Formats: sequence, structure tokens, C-alpha cells
Amino acid sequence: MKAISILGSTGSIGTNTLAVIDAFPDSFKVVGLSAGNDARALAAQVAKFRPRVVSVATEEAMKTLASLVDLSGIEAGVGVSGMTTVATAPGAELVVAAAVGAVGLVPTLAAIQAGKDVALANKETLVIAGEIMTREQRARGTKILPIDSEHCALHQCLASRDLGSVAKLWLTASGGPFRTRPAGTFAAITVLEALNHPTWRMGRKITIDSATLMNKALEIIEAHWLFGIPGERIDVVVHPQSVVHSMVEFVDGTMLAQLGRTDMRIPIQYALTHPEAWPTPLEPMDMGAALSLTFEPPDHERFLSLGLAKEALRRGGTTPAALNAANEVAVQAFLDGEIRFTGITEVVRDAVKAHETLDASTLEAVLDADRSTREQAREACVALRRPS
Repeated sequence: MKAISILGSTGSIGTNTLAVIDAFPDSFKVVGLSAGNDARALAAQVAKFRPRVVSVATEEAMKTLASLVDLSGIEAGVGVSGMTTVATAPGAELVVAAAVGAVGLVPTLAAIQAGKDVALANKETLVIAGEIMTREQRARGTKILPIDSEHCALHQCLASRDLGSVAKLWLTASGGPFRTRPAGTFAAITVLEALNHPTWRMGRKITIDSATLMNKALEIIEAHWLFGIPGERIDVVVHPQSVVHSMVEFVDGTMLAQLGRTDMRIPIQYALTHPEAWPTPLEPMDMGAALSLTFEPPDHERFLSLGLAKEALRRGGTTPAALNAANEVAVQAFLDGEIRFTGITEVVRDAVKAHETLDASTLEAVLDADRSTREQAREACVALRRPS
């Protein structure tokens, strides 16, 4: 029975992970659960799975949690230190890193340093500190198994392949809700419109990232660190049906593509059961039904995020951390109604342009870059604030 800790247990990936665990009750055991401020959802999870360790973001959320569920015999923590305790829980063999944003960096790194394998959905950890994460993972001989459907697809297509035979990695993108919307109307996009993704159901932050294509931009950087492929050999193709999850192009002119349902439980199960493949309880794709697959290049002029990611990866060092920090601040400002949709990319573009690239080989350096860029991005959002 594999023991699992989950960072971000009440979010989309976390709840889907618990659904997969539910489908194999004799094969998995939950030893740690960490959530943000959704104490009510976490309370239900704690009551059902009775982990050894739990954590929430704030003391207020902990008070609420304690009022909703019996925590006797359970170690309870708060904030990043609490998340780290969950990530390093004794006996945990696999840590599902599903917390959203930079908050997941320190706990996920601690899990690797404690010798845990990591099932990674928190792409920001590799964007911010890919050099550190991969260095620590290699030093301890642990595994980083991607949960993102695109990187899970690449992981499968690259299995046992010589990386020297790889010409290019192709990440597929649905194109989001604004693939065909006139660029001149982007400033009028509402939060509700941006949260209406055409194929996937995800958390608010990642859904906005998908609308700006920043999610795909971050995935370019993530793929570089996961697979050791230079950024100039990682590209994006728009595939509205979201059936082909990614492709590998080889030097001999052949390509391998992974197809599957748009259901995150599939890549989650892949990571949880790796290196084995277990029968899924989900209905398979109906390949006998009519199915059309279309592909088109992304519009780089309308969606600047892809170019910004390539630039950040080219510059290296702390620049990807700055890119991510500015994006997190700008997305939250948009969700809060403070800036327009177009302001997100403006804030990120200016932050990357202004950032002084420094060495990113230490945790202190990347956290400093994250912190200083957030301050600058907040000031930029104030300057762009919409009139009330």
C-alpha cells in the first residue's frame, strides 16, 4: 500500500487525486493533507481519510477546521511550515504537489530533500527553481513525475528513448476561450468570460492562465527542466479538441502523440501507479465515433506569454522566477477586478523587461527575485487600476 501526502488537497488536482485513491482503496493510504483556507472541504477529507498530518494556510482556518472535525491524534500545522510538515511526513512515499503558485516551492523542495518521490502538478516550482529542484532530485535519486496532462503525455512518449533522438517537444494548447476572439476586444473581457474554459474544468488561477496562454508558457519552462530539452526545441501548437495531449518529434521525421480523455484523473493515476499501468475505472475514449483533430499555430501577437516564456528561459537565472511572480500578482489583480484582462500581460512583460537576471542556484536568490518582483508588480497593478 503506497502512502501519499497531498499539497493542495481541496483544489481541482487534490480532489481528483483523492478520487483516484478512492478507486483503489486497497492500494493507497493518505498520510498527509494540506489545504489553503477551505477548512470545510478539508474537514470532510480529514474525517474520511484520517491522515497523520494536516495543514492550512492561516490560524483562522485552523480554528475553523478544529471546530468541524476531530483532530485528535493528528499533527496540525499552519502556513508554509505546516505544508512542509505534510510534505515530509514520515512514511509518505509519494507527495502530490498540487498547491497553486509559488507557495508550493519550499514544501515540494523539502519533500525531495527528504527522499520522497513527487507527483508534480505545481509547475511553478520548476519555473521558479528548476535548477535547484532537478539538482536535488538527481542527488537523492528520487523521481519527479508530471501530473500536467501535457507533460504526462511527453513522459509517456519519451519512455526509454534516447534524448539525442528528439528533435522537438510539442505542447498542445486548447487555445482557451479567446482563440478566435478579435484582439481589439480583449480589454473588455470579463472575469466570468475568462473563467469559461472550453474543455477543462480547473481552478481560477490556472483557468485565467489558460485564457492568456501563460499556462502554456509556464509549461515550456517546466518541460525544459523535466526533460532536459533546450527551450528552442520546445514549441506549442493549438489543438482545440484537447484530445492529443502532447507530441514528440524525432530526428528521423517520425512523431509520437498521446491521446486521451480530457480528465485529469488519467494523468494522476499514471503518476500514482508509475512505473506500473493499472486499468482505469473511467470509460475509455470511443474511437469508433466520429472524431476530428485540428492543429494550428498560436497567434504570438495576440498572446505574448509564449514569447515572454522563451525570453525568460533564454536569459535563465532568476528571470523565470520574475515572470511567474509578476503573473501571479497580475492574475489576482484581474480576478479582484483591479485591472483589465490585457493588464495581465502588460504587467508581466514590463516585469521581465526590467528584471536584472541573477544566478538562481540558491533558494535565497530565487525567493528574493520572487519577492522583489511581486512588489514591483503590485505597484504596476495600482498604476493600471481600473476606475471604480
